Amino acid sequence: MKFIPRPYQAYAVEQVIEKPALALMLDMGLGKTVVTLTAIKDLMYDYFEVSKVLVIAPKRVAKSTWPAEVKNWDHTKDLKLSIVAGSAKQRMEALRAAADIYVINREMVSWLVKLYKKDWDFDMVVIDESSSFKSPKSKRFKDLRKVRPLIKRIVELTGTPSPNGLMDLWSQMYLLDMGERLGKTITAFRRRFYTPGRGNGYVTYEWCLNDGDDKEILRRINDICVSMKSKDYLKLPEVIYNKVPVKLSERDRAMYKKMEKDYVLEVANDVLTAGSAGVVTGKLLQLANGCIYNENREIVHLHDEKIQALKELVELNEHTSYLIFYWFNHDLVQLKKNFPYARELKTSEDIEDWNAGEIKMLLVHPASAGHGLNLQFGGYTAIWYSLTWSLELYQQANKRLHRSGQEHAVVIHHLIAEGTIDEDVMRALESKGKSQDSMLEAVKARIKEYAGG
Repeated sequence: MKFIPRPYQAYAVEQVIEKPALALMLDMGLGKTVVTLTAIKDLMYDYFEVSKVLVIAPKRVAKSTWPAEVKNWDHTKDLKLSIVAGSAKQRMEALRAAADIYVINREMVSWLVKLYKKDWDFDMVVIDESSSFKSPKSKRFKDLRKVRPLIKRIVELTGTPSPNGLMDLWSQMYLLDMGERLGKTITAFRRRFYTPGRGNGYVTYEWCLNDGDDKEILRRINDICVSMKSKDYLKLPEVIYNKVPVKLSERDRAMYKKMEKDYVLEVANDVLTAGSAGVVTGKLLQLANGCIYNENREIVHLHDEKIQALKELVELNEHTSYLIFYWFNHDLVQLKKNFPYARELKTSEDIEDWNAGEIKMLLVHPASAGHGLNLQFGGYTAIWYSLTWSLELYQQANKRLHRSGQEHAVVIHHLIAEGTIDEDVMRALESKGKSQDSMLEAVKARIKEYAGG
């Protein structure tokens, strides 16, 4: 296929070529991958600036998206690409292969850094979905930081650079400029732009951004960032969001409330943290869905209300293909049991069959439906059987259908069990609030209710 860049894509290519460190914060569907490949081709064979490129990407994107994109375009199909994956022996063979671009998944970063150490010889690094490096405590960030001075050019790609707030930007910007704009350490960054909020002794659970400092942070990084939104550049069909109320029976409602009280009061006398809030809300989400794990990790079936609601939705239009998002493994078990014809997304073949219209129901976990996954040709209806607190995963998953090439209005249904934690999650997603803060507030409200204020 011949690549005729749109004006914004030509500008992005130009920026990658001109700037040795750049964050391409392009919204989903704007062509981050082909833009980057075009710039790599030019830098390698027109400007002779780079000779060996490393791409770090989520596992599925590393194995499927980058190889497919290289082959898809006339001007890039001659680029030689090597996928560094599999056993240690296979990875070493892939590194020894003659190639222009070497692609690894982000879990292999530490292994690669340990292997090369000071002999690092990738003169350009592309981090596809840089938000996966947003935690300064992560091993992948710490290890890549060690070899950053040896990297001549670096490009970060993301559509969601700060899903939980501007704090997420520090480590991503550090990998670009080694602390020049936002500080050499996360501690210095916090001290400059934030005020400590909730905490316990020496531990701070919440940092509050100082008034006006959001603009100052963005001003400081503006010269090494290109940010574009799809609504400004692409004409896409509308998205229709629909909430489907699921009414629990009196028995199921009473059981939910009793178990909710037990789980909430269990943490009421301790210091509430994001971890404990996550455990409680996770249990409540399982209850709302109809199953829960016991102490032996066995599935205990409670009710079929969401399954019945899903059956009714599907029966409304038998000719529609459905993308079903689930969260817990027991959700997957129930879905496969009640919809034997459904297929779980596992391989590139599943993606091809879906886009060819050969799958009527595709079961997808949001964590595996992220960056670079094209599902817009196989359908236009998604159903959230299970909800997620993660705004980033929620938006990324929805964008699998709502992207360039989609010809229909996209319909996104949400199964909401009335009177349950589902309602809190839906409000958090709608308000685009921080998932951690929303979880804490939801549990706090229930502690107040059950502990008598």
